[in-house]
Amino acid sequence: MATRVVLAMSGGVDSSAAAVLLHQQGYEVIGLFMRSGETETSCSTSELLPVISASANRQGCCSSEDAADARRVADRLGIPFHSLNFRDSFRRIKDYFADEYLAGRTPNPCVQCNNWLKFGKLWDFALQVGAEYIATGHYARILKQKPSEEWGLYRGLDGNKDQSYVLFGIRPELLERILLPLGTFQKPEIRRLAAEAGLRVADKKDSYEICFVPNNDYAAFLHSYRSHEDTSGNFVDMQGNVVGKHAGYENFTVGQRKGLGIAFGEPRFVVRIEPDSRRVVLGAIQDLETKSFQVRELNWLNARPEPEMRCLVQVRYRHLAVPCIVRQNSDDTAQVEMVDVVNGVAPGQAAVFYQNDQVLGGGWISR
Repeated sequence: MATRVVLAMSGGVDSSAAAVLLHQQGYEVIGLFMRSGETETSCSTSELLPVISASANRQGCCSSEDAADARRVADRLGIPFHSLNFRDSFRRIKDYFADEYLAGRTPNPCVQCNNWLKFGKLWDFALQVGAEYIATGHYARILKQKPSEEWGLYRGLDGNKDQSYVLFGIRPELLERILLPLGTFQKPEIRRLAAEAGLRVADKKDSYEICFVPNNDYAAFLHSYRSHEDTSGNFVDMQGNVVGKHAGYENFTVGQRKGLGIAFGEPRFVVRIEPDSRRVVLGAIQDLETKSFQVRELNWLNARPEPEMRCLVQVRYRHLAVPCIVRQNSDDTAQVEMVDVVNGVAPGQAAVFYQNDQVLGGGWISR
């Protein structure tokens, strides 16, 4: 009897190609489309309820169009397919996103979506249907380490598509139950594989937007999702001098240069956001440099390391990992000391620690 695996299918080329690969490898694949449920006309509060309506408006990567694409792939491969309502989990991610911006931090909803939904609720569903594994279309690898025989998370071999950074928060005990079939492939190979399998999504564009933020307009989403109080205030320079007005501090993130709505004689960047005073602090590029920051809510994918550890740290999805020293505290926090200065360290973003290509773990930048 074939080994059963539940695959998260988004309707995109990556998860569709993952379905092809798993099917070719002899797995009994069950496809699962995770619908947000926010645009459905009738939704139960149950998180594992099949969604009947297919008339939802398109919204990011969780639309009815994407569900239809995923279903066509499943039909072509002859695998079972489910479209389920995870409205409550999506609402939790939206709440987190709004709360972080209104607290003056820069959220990373993709990491939390992986933690809570793709490697949380997906595993819950897998247990319900008797599956031994769950799978996604992420570009990363899970390998058994020698001589310890422990499972570890590693970067995908396509450096341009590697997504190991957004997977640091998954539960370590799940590593041996996760399949990532795209980890050894380059993106052009995946599109070619999908085309050879006759999938119409082979040329479908990748989505870079947050699925619940149409047109990447964070401010519009926050104003429609949260009826928060007035957040307008002052732009100030590094000395605290008022240099302009802004309509809301949640419209900005540390490191931002464009879209400030105010002109200066030389480039100015958001250095700090102060929600209590509603001030947005602006400075020069060198004012963004730091050699030390703190992380909280650490998640180690293998055994907890020594109190002081030398490794690499990546502070943004598209940043390079750079050398650092991690000094752990008695709680789930740590101080990160950089070997060289780094720009754009933003509270709310993830700091992910690497040893060469292996993900050791990570946490959330607090200050």
